[in-house]
Amino acid sequence: MITQSFLSDADNQNPPVLNQGISQTQPNREPPKHLLIGSAKAVTSTIHRLQVIGYADVGDWSQLLPTANPDEVMSILNRPIVVR
Repeated sequence: MITQSFLSDADNQNPPVLNQGISQTQPNREPPKHLLIGSAKAVTSTIHRLQVIGYADVGDWSQLLPTANPDEVMSILNRPIVVR
């Protein structure tokens, strides 16, 4: 089990809220979810790379969550977008 989040060193004063109801409160927005699954090193590296290219901040992702597979974790990004 992962006991320490990779986000512990990030300035994370506004943690992400994984909210199913966001499209109900903002009708022109939909919340697609991005899911990264792999080793802790691969997931963390990908999250940092996505920040470098300006796609999503490290603090926007959930903490690393264990999966049913040994040595595998996942992290979720819930990123509302405007739908036209």
